[in-house]
Amino acid sequence: MLGHYWGYRRFAPNDASRNIVPWGILIGGEELHNNHHAYATSAKLSNQWWEIDIGWLYIRLLAAVGLAKVRQGAPKIRVDPTKRHCDASTLQAIVTHRYAVLARFAGSLKPMIRQEVRQRQLGAALGLGETRTLQAVQSGLQRGAENLPETERVILERALAASPLLRIFFALREELVALWDCSSTSREQLVEQLERWLQHAETSGVSALQQFSKRLCGYG
Repeated sequence: MLGHYWGYRRFAPNDASRNIVPWGILIGGEELHNNHHAYATSAKLSNQWWEIDIGWLYIRLLAAVGLAKVRQGAPKIRVDPTKRHCDASTLQAIVTHRYAVLARFAGSLKPMIRQEVRQRQLGAALGLGETRTLQAVQSGLQRGAENLPETERVILERALAASPLLRIFFALREELVALWDCSSTSREQLVEQLERWLQHAETSGVSALQQFSKRLCGYG
C-alpha cells in the first residue's frame, strides 16, 4: 500500500504508515494514513490545521441530516501551564497521545542532537555524513532502535557509544515509553513512574528536557 511506502510521518507508531500528502481528497482522507494509525479509532484523519480530510466533511454532512453518527474523533491535547504536579489524568493524556508525545520529545531535542553530532564530529567518526548520522539518531529517538532498518540501527548504536549525552536522551525515551508499555503495572505505580521521569528530566541540567517536562506535567 502506498500509504506505507511514501510520504511524511508526523507520528511514529510501530509500523511504516505515512501520510502521502496533507490533503485527503482523492481517496476519502486515507492520504492521511499515518494520522489514522496514530489515532486508530478517530473518524477524523486530519490532525493539523493545514491538513484536509474530505472524508470528515462527508461524515459531518451526513451527521447533519441524521444519516451518520460520529462516535469518536481524535482527542485534543489539553495543556494547563499552571499545573505543577502530575496525576492520573496526566498519565491518561500521555498514554492517549503517546505518539504525539514521542514526536514532540524528539523534536524538542533536535537542536541539541544536531549540536552534539557536530561538536563530536560523529558523522566523520562513523565514516558517514552529518545528515545521515543525525537522521538515524532522530529516527531512533522517535521510533525506537528496534524499529529502525539495520543500517540505521548500526549507525545509532555507534553514535550512542560515542556520546554520553545521546545515551541520556535515549534512556529517558525508554523510561517514557515504559509508561504505556507496562500493561501489568497499576495506575498508581505508573503515576509514580511518571513523577520520577519528570524529576529526572528536570534535574538533567538540559534546558530542552526541563521545558519538555514542564509541558508534559500540564497534560490532562
